[in-house]
Amino acid sequence: MRHFDLAIIGSGSGNTLIDERFDDLDIALLSEGVFGGTCLNVGCIPTKMFVLPADHAVSPGEAARLGIDLEFRGADWPAIRDRIFGRIDPISAGGEDWRRQNANVTLYREHATFTGERTLDTGTGEQITADRIVIAAGSRATLPPIDGIDDVTVHTSDTVMRLESLPASMIIIGGGFISAEFAHIFSAFGTAVTVINRSDALLRKEDADISRRFTELMRKRVDLRLGVLPDRLEPLPGGGVRAHLGGETVDAEVLLVATGRAPNGDRMNLSATGVDLDEQGYVVVDDHQLTTADGIFALGDVSSPYQLKHVANHEARVVQHNLLHPDSMIKSDHRFVPHAVFSEPQVAAVGLTEAQAKDRGIRHVTALQEFGSVAYGWALEDTEHVTKLIADPQTGLLLGAHIMGPQASSLIQPLIQAMSFGLTAQQMARGQYWIHPALPEVVENALLALPLD
Repeated sequence: MRHFDLAIIGSGSGNTLIDERFDDLDIALLSEGVFGGTCLNVGCIPTKMFVLPADHAVSPGEAARLGIDLEFRGADWPAIRDRIFGRIDPISAGGEDWRRQNANVTLYREHATFTGERTLDTGTGEQITADRIVIAAGSRATLPPIDGIDDVTVHTSDTVMRLESLPASMIIIGGGFISAEFAHIFSAFGTAVTVINRSDALLRKEDADISRRFTELMRKRVDLRLGVLPDRLEPLPGGGVRAHLGGETVDAEVLLVATGRAPNGDRMNLSATGVDLDEQGYVVVDDHQLTTADGIFALGDVSSPYQLKHVANHEARVVQHNLLHPDSMIKSDHRFVPHAVFSEPQVAAVGLTEAQAKDRGIRHVTALQEFGSVAYGWALEDTEHVTKLIADPQTGLLLGAHIMGPQASSLIQPLIQAMSFGLTAQQMARGQYWIHPALPEVVENALLALPLD
């Protein structure tokens, strides 16, 4: 049985651990499926590369309000798709080829499972052992238990971006960020989109003011069926799917299920090596990213309920340091984890929602600032978008920040910085210049509007 100094399961953020500082170690890298992980191949990178042309596709409507006559004549789906994956696929293949050339790295490309203490079945018929192991096996799309779902063609975010042609119609089941982004992409390109969601709002994990406003705006572009899930799904004779919703039916060419992703820890026989899972199926880790088994770390979607690439990258840097410096390990910092939804409009947030602050009994104040209240908002003729801040009225420290509107994912960055480095709202608002008449003034004004003690 071959023995390694280090075994890494997963080729996403786990692959980033290996640099020249590990050249003296004999390393096994185990990864099934497409090389490079979720973000590169089926997640954040390709989806945002689809979002940009979708943003252009909806721009004629915005331009018309400003006196400009633009026309959307259609989307060349194969050209868009092939441009995106014509760049991503070679990166994935090149990354795998590079690792194969590393003299100290042995690459296994099948599904790995544990058979004993720090012992792995590589899926090739070979078993290996390692002194230390990193589990970075990611997550997978999940399907809800709907009658007939096994009888129809189901797409998830893993497959829908490689459709052969742009569908005339699409049903999307789910109301989270994956649903919101693909509803924007396909509706912008001309697909008639129906979103079916069991709750009565989209993006319900966002602050209630943001979720409500986003739902109202998305309703203008897609057919929303809220507070319901299909009773049954059935294939249509000429192709496509029919969703039964109580006494109604909805037909579409393509069905996209966007109801979330599950961590892959349950597929690895982790109990054989002493690694525990929590009630949601995530690998249990401490602040150093160590699991309940000696010598085994975990990072990314397999252990993190955030399921965000920037979190996985942060955890990878922590694990990398702790592998190199086991006597002076560092901890992950998950205090202020931001996220963004690249739909139309964009949504970005960090920290607590107002409901969470209330539920936890935290004294707080809020400020709601419309984009249309600042000069650049006038240029945009904006009547829909908003910044919401939540702060401790005594200390002036921000507890949460929520932005919905153009470039929200960029506008929120100074608020993340303020929370991370302990700047008060007053320090942030008056301790620096804010370019006039740039859009960040909406953030400045929201800070000044907080009714602090």
